[in-house]
Amino acid sequence: MDDPAGRAALARLPAVTTLLAAPEIAPLIERHGRTLVTDAVRAAIDGARRRILAGAAGDVSPGDVQSALASLERRSLVRVINGTGCVLHTNLGRAPLAPVALEAIREIGAGYSNLELDLSEGARGDRHAHVDALLAELLATDGGLTFNNCAGAVLVMLAGLCAGREVIVARGELIEIGGGFRIPDVMKASGATLVEVGTTNKVYASDYEAAITDRTAAILSVHRSNFAIVGFTHEPTTDALAQIAKRHSLPLLVDVGSGLLATDADLGEAAAAIGVEPRPKRLLAEGADLVAFSGDKLLGGPQAGLLAGRRALLDRVKKNPFARALRADKLTIAGLEATLQLYRAGRANEIPTIRDLSAPIAQIASRADTIAAAIRERIDLEVDVVDGESVPGGGTLPLAKLPSRLVLIGAPGEPGRALAAALRAQSPAIVTRTVEDRTAIDARTVDPSDVGAIGPLVENACRRSGVLLEEPT
Repeated sequence: MDDPAGRAALARLPAVTTLLAAPEIAPLIERHGRTLVTDAVRAAIDGARRRILAGAAGDVSPGDVQSALASLERRSLVRVINGTGCVLHTNLGRAPLAPVALEAIREIGAGYSNLELDLSEGARGDRHAHVDALLAELLATDGGLTFNNCAGAVLVMLAGLCAGREVIVARGELIEIGGGFRIPDVMKASGATLVEVGTTNKVYASDYEAAITDRTAAILSVHRSNFAIVGFTHEPTTDALAQIAKRHSLPLLVDVGSGLLATDADLGEAAAAIGVEPRPKRLLAEGADLVAFSGDKLLGGPQAGLLAGRRALLDRVKKNPFARALRADKLTIAGLEATLQLYRAGRANEIPTIRDLSAPIAQIASRADTIAAAIRERIDLEVDVVDGESVPGGGTLPLAKLPSRLVLIGAPGEPGRALAAALRAQSPAIVTRTVEDRTAIDARTVDPSDVGAIGPLVENACRRSGVLLEEPT
């Protein structure tokens, strides 16, 4: 550094021990501990050093230490307001949980539970038992198992039933899921050998039958939940595959992915778009022996992977070492059980995912109008409410669109990008999308309890980003 004044300012920066000995810092040490406060002091001094090197003033005050301490204590995982229009946004944590599920998680997490204790016998119990009977009732099958996610459920299913042998899969179903994980990789990790049949766009029942040998362990059908093949296509029905599997004494395994349990009546106006998704119950009725599906997609519960179907196969899967490595924890099971109980009670619309998917357009329009009016009341900014489309998201229903209403805020171009960044920088953050090069809030995915907060948050973001500084007239 060539600036003499800058060098002098750097030399005047206090030592860490000096700041720690300041009277104003003692209460912070008592409240937060010496280690964390020491880190905050170092961060405050580093911040002052950067300001000096940038040509600005660089004093360090107790207030700087408090600010650094608050930053260190701030949690990385925080709540956000979803204005994207993607109901099951993977980057935003997918399904928000129903109040009863949250209460179940709080109750079980706050103390001890009978996770693996049979209270009637006073003996060791089975953690899978808490949702086993619910799955049996809801899906009209023998029962089910719970794992950490659907990929884990598929992995343990293949490892438990097919390791060292062959599994037949249609070439057009060799999907890649989020994070770059692929069905062939999952199968390889399970110890099973992949046998591809058919072409990318067409596969026939005869292709499966021709591929069966004495090394075949199962037929696996994988739902293309995150993409679609349209046009010149063909694939056999679940019933046709089940007949082939039965003739050869093989299990038919299905990875359906999304886990739609809601009925068309539950989905309301969205039934035409959402109801085309295959449901685990129907697949089991059509002859599938085991079905794997997610708990945190269209089911609307916590992240989990569920296996449901024949008891004899479930018992074999439970004996595989992966079953323990990939098992769900008590909080997941608590939230999942409470969510499944809502389905059993006919209260699916209390699940936020089902509520948001099924919300009628009139309700969405009213919500958008309320948001827009609240923004206009607070700040002189161009705000328009326009028609738009939401999507289910979460790797489900890639072609489905849901009518929605969008609140477009501010000018297009760079001001909009600055506003979107400022909205993300607040607490709670508002995550938006860009429509017509403007910042857009899709009213479908804004939780009703958050509607009242959006006006003040937008006003604050506008002022912080410099998008607009004029008072409304």
